[in-house]
Amino acid sequence: MHEELVDHLTRTTALSRGEALRVIQDVLAYFDEPTEGFVRRRHRELQGQGLVNAAIFEQIAAELPYRAVAPPELTLRQLRRIVYG
Repeated sequence: MHEELVDHLTRTTALSRGEALRVIQDVLAYFDEPTEGFVRRRHRELQGQGLVNAAIFEQIAAELPYRAVAPPELTLRQLRRIVYG
């Protein structure tokens, strides 16, 4: 899986072949996360940092366009509905 990328990483970094493969799999899994899962995960993470919901939803809305495959723009209300149903 992704042999060319694994080879590139092992040539250009100090990663072993197994480490490079694990990094690639982690990155792919991160970007494969559905929008709803991303919103829920980031909400938990930001809550854990002590932010309040108003700031959390603003930050999530600002982060969404930078996902590998950006979802359609979601309103703050839509973000709240993802988290709270």
